[in-house]
Amino acid sequence: MRSTPRRLLVVSAIGAALVASAVPAQAQVATASRLVLAAGHVDVVDVEYEDGVLEIGVHDETVDPGVEREPDDVLFKVKREARTTVPTDPAFGFLGAPGAPVWILPEAQDESLLWPGLSSEELEAGVFSGDAVTLSVVRVVGPGQLAVYTENAVGQPNLLIDSGDGTPDTIGLNVGGHLHANWAFDQAGTYTVKVKAIATLAASGQRVSSETVNLRFVVKS
Repeated sequence: MRSTPRRLLVVSAIGAALVASAVPAQAQVATASRLVLAAGHVDVVDVEYEDGVLEIGVHDETVDPGVEREPDDVLFKVKREARTTVPTDPAFGFLGAPGAPVWILPEAQDESLLWPGLSSEELEAGVFSGDAVTLSVVRVVGPGQLAVYTENAVGQPNLLIDSGDGTPDTIGLNVGGHLHANWAFDQAGTYTVKVKAIATLAASGQRVSSETVNLRFVVKS
């Protein structure tokens, strides 16, 4: 279990500024409305089930100890340093034309960039059918497309989410699990990624769903 309370914290602008002072300036910046997270480990989706309610929060580990935040209180920054080009390998065609610019938050940690994770660590075994939940990317709103993918041992992609071929898309998460992947944006600008969690209760067969939450990313050119 994490050492921090598992309830969602509503972070005011003043509170965000106090938290930001505990970490390097490049990692967090408090704005008037949202805390900007720009570097370090953050579970951008943290699925929990409490008092019969499935919820999605953001687990921020850029501070020590880590804290739970409301998605609406956070802005994820994709820095200029994340910009690269689409590989020539046709397997990466979902990112765009070879040589075109693409901004990638990588699967393996780069300490200068945001390292986004997907967490179901706090979910208990036996509660949901198959000990699994489904993360649904309901819609991606922005100037370009979002692709989320992992790479195998020889560098070939396994595509999880591709807003370029339509949404919703889904990712299966195992109870007690933690997933990192590459998050790729093909245009600079601001994106809203609408997600929700869905599961089936093992005891009753009842389908439960979280509210749809908005994950906001700003991609710097």
